[in-house]
Amino acid sequence: MTNAVVTNTGRPGPPEMVRRLPEVLAIWVPLLLSAAHLVSFSLWTIWVSFTPSTLIPVAGWVGLRNYTAVLASRNWQIAFDNLLLFGSAFVLLSLVTGLFLAILLDQRIRGENVLRSIFLYPLAVSFVVTGTVWSWLLNPGLGIEKLVHDLGWTSFKFDWLIDRDMAIWTIVVAAIWQSSGFAMALFLAGLRSVDSDLIKAAQIDGAGPVRMYRRVILPTLWPITVTVIVIQLQFAISTFDLVRALTNGGPGIATQLPALVVYDLMFQRNLLGRGAAAAVLMLLILLAVLLPYAAWRYLQRRRAAHA
Repeated sequence: MTNAVVTNTGRPGPPEMVRRLPEVLAIWVPLLLSAAHLVSFSLWTIWVSFTPSTLIPVAGWVGLRNYTAVLASRNWQIAFDNLLLFGSAFVLLSLVTGLFLAILLDQRIRGENVLRSIFLYPLAVSFVVTGTVWSWLLNPGLGIEKLVHDLGWTSFKFDWLIDRDMAIWTIVVAAIWQSSGFAMALFLAGLRSVDSDLIKAAQIDGAGPVRMYRRVILPTLWPITVTVIVIQLQFAISTFDLVRALTNGGPGIATQLPALVVYDLMFQRNLLGRGAAAAVLMLLILLAVLLPYAAWRYLQRRRAAHA
């Protein structure tokens, strides 16, 4: 017998509600606090972006002056151009790398568990550690270039870290190393969930491995592909600690990204209003990615419900 009391409406009585109270509190209290924190500080940042605040927040109204100053600054223009280059290269290459690794593991090769752990290991490393280690590897006086010189190839040159035109690609390489395992994990889960009847039907029709992946398996991974793209774009837009540890925005400001512009304005130049405006611009860029994705997911759920 159960101690739960059931009312005439079929709903659980007070004993059942009391029993579930710790579960409700454990889930909803942190969730509501996090939402309140996010919304309140976002609104505060938006308000500050319209004020003449410098070292500390002050009341006042300057309209769009902070926004026009940020958009007209060379730092922001370079940061935005770098974001377009870094975001597109990072998302595309991490997508391809993760898919390739997932297909490799999907062949049920020996040592799959070991390889999967190796590919996922970078996810356990913080971005600061990743940036620091890659800065050592790519430093011409410490890393790969020095090692090759010590081996006797003195004409070898690999100075991307100090090359203004190539430095942004060092961030792309480090970010791919950090995040491709995440894409691999999602793609591998999708590959392992493909209906076996589809695969058997393709095999009966004489489809080879390449044709099977291209015509049968990969089209079913479209929802996962969209999810990976959105998550990686979100990471690219908010990237700060990786760049801070790897290049610190240099050489000069060649690898500036929007998050570094916000940090520079707020904490180095003490221009709180302009820094808040740059942060709001980052939020708008992020919303330009997340809102279409949310609308797409909503439409997908509605189609599934009416199917």
